[in-house]
Amino acid sequence: MLALAGILAPGLALAQAAGDDRIVFPASVQQGAMVIGKVPADSRVEYAGRTLRVTGYGSVVLGIGRDAQGPAEIAVTRPDGSRETARIAIAPRDWPVERVSGVPPKTVDPPPAIAERIRREQARVAAARTRDDDRADFAQRFAWPVEGRISGRFGNQRVYNGKPGSAHSGMDIAVPSGTPVRAPAAGMVTFADADLYLTGGTVLLDHGHGISSNFLHLSRIDVRPGDRVEQGQVIGAVGATGRATGPHLHWGMSWFDVRIDPLLVLERTR
Repeated sequence: MLALAGILAPGLALAQAAGDDRIVFPASVQQGAMVIGKVPADSRVEYAGRTLRVTGYGSVVLGIGRDAQGPAEIAVTRPDGSRETARIAIAPRDWPVERVSGVPPKTVDPPPAIAERIRREQARVAAARTRDDDRADFAQRFAWPVEGRISGRFGNQRVYNGKPGSAHSGMDIAVPSGTPVRAPAAGMVTFADADLYLTGGTVLLDHGHGISSNFLHLSRIDVRPGDRVEQGQVIGAVGATGRATGPHLHWGMSWFDVRIDPLLVLERTR
């Protein structure tokens, strides 16, 4: 039976764990969503070429990309060998164009040596996103890392100094430089570098099962790789380092290499 449901809270999942053979996923989600589903414990779950981790109480998580087309198909093999495919409709979104002026020219059209530095740095960040830790911090209700005006939205097409760039990979929140940045959910610090060319002070926080947050343009970093942080703990301070025209926090989220929308994660229902 495929049930129509919203996102499951950890407590509900625990309550259902014993002897529950239901497969529960949302009927539909938006592009850029983080999806938490419920399957029988010890099931095998496959989606988008990956075998997903399943918690001891049967929760799984996956990400729906900005440009994903539906339906998303999740193959579930129960412990008894029976198979079922859950299908999730994907609602398309409009992606407006954001024009960003006053960006340092070398960050828009970098010379070869700088382009190679950017490539190396981004490869390091991408490697940190490949982790698949057996922690369910992603199941927490996420909180805002800072409170302020949203100055840039996930998915919008960016134009820097009149030159088209890639789609915006996260959410920008405009707040003063030095504002403390707090962990939106618990996790493990997997990357911290104060001087990346494009993103400046950069921290990655892994929430388990491939879900991670990244915080860019920081003026100060208060954590190191390997640190365990709890929700609400200060991990750094807002700045304008890297490719930035003013102080703000860029908060991005990913499921492995799939970018997801932090605002949808904040708005998800229990």
